[in-house]
Amino acid sequence: MRIALFGFGTVGSSVARIILDSKPEGLEITHIYNRNVARKKVDWVPKSVVWSEDWESVLASDVDAIVELVGGFDPAGTWVRRAIDAGKSVVTANKKLIAYHGVELERLAAAKGGHLKYGAAVAGGIPVIPGLEQGLAGDRIARMEGILNGTCNFILSKMEAGAEYASVLAEAQAKGYAEADPTEDVGGFDARSKLAILMRLALRVVVDPDEIVPQPITSVTAVDFSYARDLNCTIRQVARAEEHDGAVAATVGPMLVDRNSPLAWSRGTENMVILTGHYGGDVVFSGHGAGGHPTAVAVVSDLLALAHGSRRVAIPSVPAKIGAEFEVPHYIRFLVADRPGIVSEITGALARERINIRAIVQKPGYPAEALPFVVTVEPCKSSAMKRALAEIGKMDCLLEAPLDLQMLE
Repeated sequence: MRIALFGFGTVGSSVARIILDSKPEGLEITHIYNRNVARKKVDWVPKSVVWSEDWESVLASDVDAIVELVGGFDPAGTWVRRAIDAGKSVVTANKKLIAYHGVELERLAAAKGGHLKYGAAVAGGIPVIPGLEQGLAGDRIARMEGILNGTCNFILSKMEAGAEYASVLAEAQAKGYAEADPTEDVGGFDARSKLAILMRLALRVVVDPDEIVPQPITSVTAVDFSYARDLNCTIRQVARAEEHDGAVAATVGPMLVDRNSPLAWSRGTENMVILTGHYGGDVVFSGHGAGGHPTAVAVVSDLLALAHGSRRVAIPSVPAKIGAEFEVPHYIRFLVADRPGIVSEITGALARERINIRAIVQKPGYPAEALPFVVTVEPCKSSAMKRALAEIGKMDCLLEAPLDLQMLE
């Protein structure tokens, strides 16, 4: 199979290394496309490979498959559509394109006689997508939760050890884990795209990713990790979704995770996905979710599957709206200028929404003019909590908006 690489950055060069070093049967790199391609040329790529800045000429060549590793909607979406329209197969790690246009592109590929594979689009080198398409296709997945963004996991696991957000973000940027503008990662948008892809394969529903409202990790502070430890928990950015009686719930954001949960064990840039099936029970996928080599392994695996005639298992999916609510315990952290009556006002607002309090925790040693304390509540619907917090938000003692985190049990 003749292959053209579109993008020769961290992942693209790793894909080339693996193919040239391992020499997997049936794969040959014939073209490499990149902007300003002269600065990308390396002497370890065979002289027979054509380096090009003209993507149209590469698509017009006799390549059988293109590997798109640039990301985003444009121009990557144009390349992918043009390649599929020409009857070529496409392997991509582009989670955003697949999250928003995957169904359309798969239909186009089927109509044109090509194939679209995207095992590297979620969780890097962890084979969660092939696992869903083949190993778990016989089950009915009811619930899924996971750590899908290595940058956030790196930041939060470092904060768990005592570091401050700003310094860890700077370290993540220096190591190449985070972009100069980290919003896509820390704002939850990257994990949201990945969750939408997994929902289509696991829950078999097609949702508009924009309906999943992410919560950023930027409001989490050192004091939250201190309180979390007291509750035998830690904090991770978790993407979760479930289907119940035809209704779908999905969310992405920082959550309190019990220390006994596998999600609490994930450190650094590791990813983890837990799938709960009606018949097979819980299945855990874990490993390196980011980095050139792990992601390239997933890309090369997809290429090998294509070269040897492996076909995707067709998993039917139906359009769905995010309409259900999670009913879980909540951790609410307040920062107040202390005065009498604060707790009674908060508990009153919660009681009016029929939300039961589980615990009120206040650590000593903080000044009265900037006092953090935590209220945890029994499982309640997100809408009830939102109404209660809207009322609490009017209190004159609040120095900032309360931080509301779901608690996974």
